[in-house]
Amino acid sequence: MRIVDVCALYAPQGGGVKTYVERKLAAGAAAGHEIVILAPSENGGVVEAQGGGRIVMMPARRFPLDRRYSYFDDEASLHAMLDRLRPDMVEASSPWASASMVARWRGDAPRALIMHADPLSAYAYRWFGPVLSRRAIDRGFDWFWRHLRRLDAQFDLVVSASDSLSDRLREGSLNRVATLPMGVEPGHFHPRHRNEALRARLLARCGLGPDATLLLGVGRHAPEKRWPMVIEAAASAGYHSPIGLVLVGDGRDRARVVRAADNNPHIQLLAPITRRDTLAELLASADALVHGCEAETYCMVAAEARASGLPVIVPDQGGASDQARDGGFRYEATQADSMAQAIRDFIALREEARAAAAAAAPAVRTMDAHFDELFATYAGLQAMRRIAA
Repeated sequence: MRIVDVCALYAPQGGGVKTYVERKLAAGAAAGHEIVILAPSENGGVVEAQGGGRIVMMPARRFPLDRRYSYFDDEASLHAMLDRLRPDMVEASSPWASASMVARWRGDAPRALIMHADPLSAYAYRWFGPVLSRRAIDRGFDWFWRHLRRLDAQFDLVVSASDSLSDRLREGSLNRVATLPMGVEPGHFHPRHRNEALRARLLARCGLGPDATLLLGVGRHAPEKRWPMVIEAAASAGYHSPIGLVLVGDGRDRARVVRAADNNPHIQLLAPITRRDTLAELLASADALVHGCEAETYCMVAAEARASGLPVIVPDQGGASDQARDGGFRYEATQADSMAQAIRDFIALREEARAAAAAAAPAVRTMDAHFDELFATYAGLQAMRRIAA
């Protein structure tokens, strides 16, 4: 198959979607498929992937709220590119305007909408959740639910990476939803990468000895990630037992994160880590991963932590919640006091939780398993099209 992914959320600087795209290119080539990624970019160009497949950067405008990203703004050019490529399968990887553009394309290839983003959780529920119920917010954003239902009718498949998102989409009357969890890159993350010397050095940077608990957070500094809440929860739990918190990342919300840390010696902010081996060692060497975002569609970093044998402390909503198995701990989303209690619960069972997570690590789903299932699903759609014809 030639599979064309209209990937509005791709950024060369990195992120979960970039990791997913790069592995898809490799998995597609290994399975005998040709993968073409169409990504919006301030500059055009083609990036050939090792082993097969390519990323075609289509000229587009920069997204004003996050300059790392661009967005498709020329429907005619996108349709012309799809006409030239003659795909056997088309994906739209964002539920926004680009998905509507793909829906309006006149080609006859089957189409799948990949829910790499959950705008209602990332924005509407976060903005209005403190004063309104989700039912009331959904009524206020019924225009967006109508948009999703139109896409559901125009696409052959809506792919969700977590049960929690799939359930909400079905509750919103989408009928073509399938849950295909993503998985982690194989060969990178494993409990054997644990480095006690690294753990001791990180705790020392936090002004603590090796008997303290080392919590790790990894991700962009963005409002929906709720790092100030994570910091507040860790500081509160730290009154009961010594805790060091290391946050890895950067972004437009960095100033708020720095203010929340408030020169606390037990909190260290580190720059983003791009090397997978370095990240794998760091994940395996902490005591638990802490995560504040209830708007994840899958939560790649929590899956990577689980594959590293690291217990996770995550909110009880969104894709991160699905990762709280095999030694994981959930807390009430958006609530710092509930998170602090979950941290204390983890510390009380720290060694048992770590042992359970390490034992379960080999069973964590890989991206290759995800793509095997995805490609098989696409082949089924094509077969149904042929029968219908």
